[in-house]
Amino acid sequence: MIPTALSIAGSDPSGGAGIQADLKTFSALGVYGMAAVTALTAQNTQGVSGIHLTPATFVAEQITALFADIRIDAIKIGMIAHAAIAHAVAETLAAQRRVPVVLDPVMVAKGGHALLEEDAVSAVQKRLLPLADILTPNLEEAARLLERGIASDRTEMEAQGRALLALGPKAVLMKGGHLDGTESPDLIITAEESLWLESQRIDTDNTHGTGCTLSSAITAGIARGESVTEAVTHAKVYIEGAIAASDTLQIGSGHGPTHHFHALWSSNNRDLVL
Repeated sequence: MIPTALSIAGSDPSGGAGIQADLKTFSALGVYGMAAVTALTAQNTQGVSGIHLTPATFVAEQITALFADIRIDAIKIGMIAHAAIAHAVAETLAAQRRVPVVLDPVMVAKGGHALLEEDAVSAVQKRLLPLADILTPNLEEAARLLERGIASDRTEMEAQGRALLALGPKAVLMKGGHLDGTESPDLIITAEESLWLESQRIDTDNTHGTGCTLSSAITAGIARGESVTEAVTHAKVYIEGAIAASDTLQIGSGHGPTHHFHALWSSNNRDLVL
């Protein structure tokens, strides 16, 4: 049977982030994707201009309908936006069979628009972090969850990762792309180990949806039966390839998307200018 994954997240009509990026990533990695929509956004590669929230009860209804009919092997939680949605997601998942959860605490869009209301941070901390098999914050998101300053070096990055681990997730992936320098290190932290994953920073403006894409690639790996560490390692290779090939897409005039199908499209398609 084909592995399956559910994305609980917001919609990005430009296709680079949110459930659109998640479904593309699931498909590229051989996983059947589904989505429960938490919010509609009006956005493009230049930024977000509007957000329309899905009623929390309807978010729960979408998830319940899927569990009633379809096997779900892994779940990715992305944009939650509102405290009521966080509570609804937590309560709905608690009532279902246990499925591995990847939590990407989406808080701010690439252009700086807030995607998580202030009163929702506490709900994410208390209700969703304990459900997570792995939490995948960037440095800004980690700092906001901990109510600390943003980590500026590897020592503080690891300290904040351990503080987040103490809040309930089974593992934390601290994404170091916001550190200064030519490197882009990530750090996996569990109760048993800390593992640095090294990579060079890729010089491109096409970074729209990188966090969504990485977390959904991890979700796909877990759905296929990989361990958390294996899934993260393979997802990092995938996102590096997607970013490296992003310049061939030439989508929009702002922060363009990554190339989710970089390993699948023909060279002619890669050169297509839209």
